[in-house]
Amino acid sequence: MTQTVAIVTGAAGDIGRTIAGRLAQDHDIILLVDIDVAAAEKAARALGSADRFVAYGCDVTSETSVAEMAKRAASLGSVRTLVNNAGAARAVSLHDTTPEIWRMDNALNLEAPFLCFRAVEDLLAASKGSVVNIASVNAMNVFGHPAYSAAKAGLLHLTKLVAVEYGKFGIRSNAVAPGTVRTQAWEARAAANPNVFEEARRWYPLQRVVDPADVANAVAFLAGPQAAAITGVCLPVDCGLTAGQAELARTFSQSEHY
Repeated sequence: MTQTVAIVTGAAGDIGRTIAGRLAQDHDIILLVDIDVAAAEKAARALGSADRFVAYGCDVTSETSVAEMAKRAASLGSVRTLVNNAGAARAVSLHDTTPEIWRMDNALNLEAPFLCFRAVEDLLAASKGSVVNIASVNAMNVFGHPAYSAAKAGLLHLTKLVAVEYGKFGIRSNAVAPGTVRTQAWEARAAANPNVFEEARRWYPLQRVVDPADVANAVAFLAGPQAAAITGVCLPVDCGLTAGQAELARTFSQSEHY
């Protein structure tokens, strides 16, 4: 019997690694894709055996590199799920956003998911699989990091484009929009400012920030059979942030950036 494969980009990070571990409950093999192959290998070994968790070095902003990644995925079995998780944010304000930062953020957060999907679209059509894009609450409202936010907003539209155009092939396309996620990067901020999570809590109705497992569970749901009739949607995983975002948006718009 052909083994099922899930591809997770940006898999060496906290969110990607957690998604990979969660999808292993529903897939035979997880391809952990990251530009840092050593970090991907470390994440893979932390999750389990090399026959189930396969690390692969790939620059997802390179069409050539992504094409090779797709070949590797196809060699492992039937590709059922693509999770476009790789992403990064640079300048906090528009004033500090250089043209280079704008291009870099768009290349990683928007163009890369496009390249990855196009590289495996035939594989997903063959399996009637799905793509899950990791967007952000920044795609939906103004919370800073403008280049990243604009790219993530574009990613939501790409999600819908794939859903509409490729639905006839049985491919589903959805997005998850996390709020603040308690990753190592945020733990580092907490080391510098012990009150950082306490300060963030006031914007979240659930009085906490998101855990990587929260994101992983949402991805697994959207990629799984219980979401068989769901496509073209964005699921916020934000502890209620966007439900009450108006006050925060006003606060941000009135803050000083110069």
